[in-house]
Amino acid sequence: MLRRTVMLALAALAPVPLRAQPGVDRPQPRLPTEPLVIVTRDGRRLPFTVEMAVAPEHQMIGLMFRPEVKPDEGMLFDWGAPRESSMWMRNTITSLDMVFIAADGRIHRIAERTVPLSLATVSSNGPVRATLELGAGVTERMDIRAGDRVLHRIFGTAP
Repeated sequence: MLRRTVMLALAALAPVPLRAQPGVDRPQPRLPTEPLVIVTRDGRRLPFTVEMAVAPEHQMIGLMFRPEVKPDEGMLFDWGAPRESSMWMRNTITSLDMVFIAADGRIHRIAERTVPLSLATVSSNGPVRATLELGAGVTERMDIRAGDRVLHRIFGTAP
């Protein structure tokens, strides 16, 4: 009886394994999607389907642990109002292009082919309303540049 009591007490003291948590050891579930269009300086309309990262907990996790981002998909981080955007690649296992978008929908800056798993800060270098994450190389392949226009409801434009 004493042995059984001791065994039960020791079992109660054993560390409880952490439950799997999005962003800690696995990706978050897919977020709601919306259409987004980038209009290039030569008038081409490039359609994307983007997951909407609006809640702070979704923005903190972003695309962590996702093995790929399809060429016509991405994640749009809506900051709600213009502010400096500072991103990093912690737990992000695939390279991304980060597109920083001003409140009027113009692309302010692009950080191409960010380094997976890096803790280095990737900054917008000025106030932006949103940050769009695309698969690495998409902006180069599609010739998307600063100054191009993004059509999406948060900028008051419909795609």
